[in-house]
Parts: sequence; C-alpha cells; structure tokens
Amino acid sequence: MNDYLQLKQKLHSLDKQDYVNYQSLLGDYDFPLFKLIIHQIPKDPYAPPHTGLCRIQVQRNDERFINLNLESKVQTVAFADFLARTFYISAQSHSDGIRGTGFSGLITINQPGQAILERNNIVITDDVIEVRCFIGFPGEGRLIKANIADDMLFKELPAIVEASLLKKNIDHKALQKHIEVAEDADTLRKKLDSLGLIAFIANDSILPRKSGLSDEPMSAQSIIPFIAPETLNIEIDLPHAGCINGLAIKKGVTLIVGGGYHGKSTLLSTIENGIYNHIPGDGREYCVTNNKTAKIRAYSGRRVVNTDISPFINNLPCNQNTSSFSTDNASGSTSQAVNIIEAMEANADVLLMDEDTCATNFMIRDNKMQQLVQKDDEPITTYIDKVTQLYLEKNISTILVLGGVGDYFDVSDQVIQMISYQPHDVTIKAHQIAENSPTKRAAESEAKPIQIHERIPLSSSILPINTYGKFSIYAKDIHRLVFGDNDTDLTDVEQLTELSQTKALGYAIEYAKKYMDGKTTLCEVVERVVNDVDERGLDILSQKLSGHFACFRALELAFAINRLGSLKVKQKELHD
Repeated sequence: MNDYLQLKQKLHSLDKQDYVNYQSLLGDYDFPLFKLIIHQIPKDPYAPPHTGLCRIQVQRNDERFINLNLESKVQTVAFADFLARTFYISAQSHSDGIRGTGFSGLITINQPGQAILERNNIVITDDVIEVRCFIGFPGEGRLIKANIADDMLFKELPAIVEASLLKKNIDHKALQKHIEVAEDADTLRKKLDSLGLIAFIANDSILPRKSGLSDEPMSAQSIIPFIAPETLNIEIDLPHAGCINGLAIKKGVTLIVGGGYHGKSTLLSTIENGIYNHIPGDGREYCVTNNKTAKIRAYSGRRVVNTDISPFINNLPCNQNTSSFSTDNASGSTSQAVNIIEAMEANADVLLMDEDTCATNFMIRDNKMQQLVQKDDEPITTYIDKVTQLYLEKNISTILVLGGVGDYFDVSDQVIQMISYQPHDVTIKAHQIAENSPTKRAAESEAKPIQIHERIPLSSSILPINTYGKFSIYAKDIHRLVFGDNDTDLTDVEQLTELSQTKALGYAIEYAKKYMDGKTTLCEVVERVVNDVDERGLDILSQKLSGHFACFRALELAFAINRLGSLKVKQKELHD
C-alpha cells in the first residue's frame, strides 16, 4: 500500500510529460479517509469515461461513514442506488468539471436514472463500501497538467467522499425513504399475482413526464394526480406506506381507449416502466407491473433466425416455411409476430401494445377487407383472433392501447377510457356496444393450440471479435449495441431504461456462451445468466472490472441475443 503523499510526489514529477506517463500512477493509495485504487487510466485524454476506472473504498465498521444493517437484496440495492446518486451530485458540486483536453478534469460516476437499479458503480461487501468512478486525469494536448491533477485528487476527491459518504453529511430521512419506497414497490409487485392482477397504478401518482426526451416527472402543479374509478379501485396494505388505493388491472385482455392526447400512451408507458422500482419524487413510486411484462411493437428491417411464426403467419406464397422462418429484413407485420413469439419463448406473462407502433394488418382485418381478400389469400392471422387464445391457453395477458378499432371490444375483459389523463371504467358500455353492434368480420383463427418451437443458440455464432481481431463490445446509446462486427439495433427493446443496462447486456451475451452447449434452450441460457448475476453480482459478466453495468431481465437478454447479426440457432422438438 502506498501513502497518498507518495502519489502527490509521483504526480508532480510527471508535470508536462507525455500523457501516457499517467500510467505510472496505477496502484493503491492510503488516504486519511479512504483508500484510492487507481485501477485504469486511459492513455488518451479524449478516451470516454468508461475506459477509466478509479475505486474508492471505505470501511463499513468505521463509524464516521454511513452504514446500515442490510437485511435483504432490495435494501442493499436501494442503499447502493442512494449512494450512487449522492456521489454523482457531490461530484458535480465539488469538482470544476472538464478542464483541458477531452475529458480532462472530470470526476463523475455512472449517472443513475429514475429507476432504483442494481449497478456496479457502488459495490457493498461485508467489509467495505466501494465507489467506482471516473477521474479524468488532466492534460493539455498530450501533456500532463500536474497542478490541476493535484487539486482533483487531494482537494476535490476528499470533499466529494466527505459529502457523499460521511454519516454526518447524509440526509438520513431521505435515505430511509429511498429504501422504504423500494421495499414497498417490491412488496406490491409480489402481491400482484395472488390478487389476479398484472399491474397496479396508485392514486395520486404523477404519470406524465417532462418531455419525450426526459423520464423526469412533469410538475405536479400542472396536472391532476391520477385517481382510479371506483369500480376498478382496490386497497393494498404495504409495510411502510400503509394502506394505499389505486387502479387494478386484472389478468386477461385490457383495452386502454380514448381520444388523442388524453393520456392513453402515458398510462401504457407507466405500465411498461412498472417493472422497475422508482425513486421518491418520481411520481410512479407505487406503480408496478408483473416483472415478466414485454412491450411489443412492429419494427421493419429486423433480423429473424429460425423462428416459428406459424401461429400468426402461415401459407406464404411459394410454400415458404414459417415454422422455421428466417429473414434479414422483416416487414412490419412479420417483425411484430416475431416479437410476440420471442416474448413467449422467454416466458413473458404480459404483452403490451400501442396501436401507434403496431402493424395495422397484423392487428385486424375488417369485414370489407375480408370480403375483398379471402382468407386463403391472406397468410396473416391477426392478433384480434389470437389474443383470447393466448390468455386461455398460455395465461398470457394483453394490455392494448387503441383509438380507432372498436372490434377489440368483443374480445376484451376490461376497458379503460382515458379522459384528460384520468381513467374511467367503460367496460360495461364497451360490451353493450359490442352486443348492440355485432362485428361483421369473421374470426379467422385456426382451432389448433398455440405451440412454441424453442430454439437452441449455438455458441460458435456469438462472436465478440471485430474485423481487426480485437475484442469489441460497447454501447454508444441505450438502443445500439456493438458486438464484434455487429451493430445490433435494440430500438424495439423499449423497456431498457439506462445505458448501463445495454453495456451489461453486451457482456452478458458473451458470458452466456458458457451455457450454450448445443442442448440448452435460449430461455434456459438467459435464465441461468440472470440467476448468476442475482447470486454473484454484475462483476461476473466481465473479467475486466467495470463500474458501468446495471441489471437487466432475462427478457431483455433474450431479445438482445435474438437481434445479433451473427446468431445461429437450431430448433428443439415442439411442445405445448
């Protein structure tokens, strides 16, 4: 172990030398309050933050620092999440930001979003709390700026640690609230199944966001808080919040209807994001959804590999086989059918759809079109003719946003109309309309049961090496993953909420190869990976230590693997 004064001396000896000489600082240094491990320094000041890593460790038994007796996984995740946010804010307050070339002078941590997620930017062991952050060692061009580095390491960094980790500087009430909100949401989500529900939206929630580009809540002063109609309102008791009331969305087929701009998609977005626990003040703290909920949309141009889409698309011209269908450029309707099949293959319990992002010809064929184009000439079996069967046979519920297709009233179990962002139970009225104005369209679904051809991924097709023979896995944005030579488009994997999840998914795909033995199905592979992460933490995904990973579900991992440009699979025997 080196003393921090040795680091100071070594640093000043490097002043105005070539930037690459910062590498000589790698090592462990004992500061008065903490241990600093300079783990990785980029060799170029322009290198992005994820290429550098510094670790700050404090002892949990040191009474100067915040510490809790953590009794559950949800408590540990919420505590670490709170510390990450505190460190991020403190770094912004006590550091002067970029000073010099590239990312010079920046001290930061992987920025958390609105969800309380397990990440590896804060790691809590039995003995230490470890913060994994980026320190942009300063340079002017290619030359080292020792004086600024001195300020960063010996003034700013200790001030950040003091503000974010010292017990006396922590808002203990805010920390307690953070953990309680996470525990309540987790409890609420676990109660859904026994109550026959797939989602719950608490009264007084704030659903609208600031904008389409921001996940932060709209000001409560500018909107009316969400209130469930009496007929759909239920009361649930939580450990900390006590008795709360809200909208109960039951298993089955639920329609969310209403005029444009009245909040249909906003409600669906809340349900979509209800797979996550949210921070206090988000407005959706007590809005939860079945954890195996998948958002489904059409996305033209996606790749498909040996997927059985015959429950929805069959009898193609030229006798093309749809029980093992492949294409590099799926149409809108085909992509939507594939997305549903892939969700079923990954054991989804709930499917979410918004007509704005669905393929019209996949959702319905009306009576006039049926008269003009006979079923024998139409290979697509529309979703309206399968949605009830999916629930009855596979126990897969659907929540569907509609503004222009009333024929779905006939197959609905629950209909919610949004008026000025408020929900109204119009189930009885919708069913009366369906009875009084019977649809003229004919049901076109075949009577045979829906079966799933599970697929077995081949490890030889998981190729993280690029054209230059180098290991290459990285994510530039939430919906774009580079894996070897493949630029994988995740635009239609809409429930990803942070860039750190996408980064973790890339390494999880590589890690998953250990379970790809030519016999194990894709569903089994992804479940094993997620179980490993749950038991041993995100660090298992990469041999290279990182502070840039966040947890994901088995569904997202399956969807990401399915979209790899190099993926090859073989089908397992058909089963019910």
